[in-house]
Amino acid sequence: MRRTSAWLAALSLGLASLSLASAETQAAESLGRGPSLYVPDANPAAYRQALDLAREGQLLDAARIVAMVNTPQAVWYGDQTPAQVERLIRGVTRDADREGATPVFALYNIPGRDCSNYSGGGASDTAEYKEWIDAVARGIGGRDALVTLEPDALALLPADCGQDDAQGTKTAARYTEVAYAVSALEPLPGTRVYLDTGHPGWHTVNSIVPRLIKGGIARASGFYTNASNYNTDDANSWYGKLISSCLAYVDAGGDVAACPHQWWPRADAQAWLDSHVHLPASRMKHFVTDSSRNGQGPWTPPAGKYPDPQDWCNPPNRGLGARPTLRTGDPLQDARLWIKTPGESDGLCLRGTPGPEDPERGMTDPDAGDWFPEQALELVRFANPPILG
Repeated sequence: MRRTSAWLAALSLGLASLSLASAETQAAESLGRGPSLYVPDANPAAYRQALDLAREGQLLDAARIVAMVNTPQAVWYGDQTPAQVERLIRGVTRDADREGATPVFALYNIPGRDCSNYSGGGASDTAEYKEWIDAVARGIGGRDALVTLEPDALALLPADCGQDDAQGTKTAARYTEVAYAVSALEPLPGTRVYLDTGHPGWHTVNSIVPRLIKGGIARASGFYTNASNYNTDDANSWYGKLISSCLAYVDAGGDVAACPHQWWPRADAQAWLDSHVHLPASRMKHFVTDSSRNGQGPWTPPAGKYPDPQDWCNPPNRGLGARPTLRTGDPLQDARLWIKTPGESDGLCLRGTPGPEDPERGMTDPDAGDWFPEQALELVRFANPPILG
């Protein structure tokens, strides 16, 4: 019965005339043969928006919204009690197993997450976090799952935002927490765990690799990049290759400072890789990327207009990116995913102004995680490739 009532309501308002089934067919074809990715229940506000659009006669946009939320994407958990998250994750993995699909979980409950900013919250301490992760592990059990572990946990450490003490106690705890999650989840029979790297416009390869190592990358399947961000597929894949290669080089005794980073000339970086990294891809750390909102690439704010442009925060006129798939054609890239839920707000974006309105949009943005109808419409209208043929 998942999504049935919403589908029937949408169909009754005329969406059938646009053959919404073609959206599911297109998504299935983009996955190729072999394992498929799980489509979770949508944010109810998405269907309300689709119904409102249909009532207004905007049937194509309504169909696009429905197609967007019926594309595989991650299921986010954080803030639930251990009992709640165990029950919810068990339900998703059972549902996915019946459909022959693999769910993607974004676990987001690390203490002090997001430096207590727009998406602040999380477990109160390390002990509480470990209890929560143990519940997640019980919920997954022996079923298949991809886990993108704690967005921003390694790219945005407590030390990065002035929330640590002189001894680095909170940052040390952060590494302990991430490493514990890896040790609890990666050994599960069907689970692959990927660690946070931020995105290619943030940390250099030389900066993020030591953090991955301290976070337990040696015991994880790999790492992910661009979660909730807008960098292009090409930039993400190149960044992933450089990080994977640097990890292999350091593991063999090399100095992380010698690794090429993403701002080297690409030809020079490739020549370095050819000279220093000779492991087959099967023995290197793999990665996944987020293409949920990168169809138009990153936003370039108007020069000098804002004290803090916040180019990551609800930028205007972005589009959905390439559809999720487990068949990337890259031996190091396990999947292209929609990690961020497209259509949900990044938070109250003030861009260095007093607010309360987002000066780039002329409106007050919804709270982080709430449905953002205006942005959802942009994402489907500017999708690249188009969300509907």
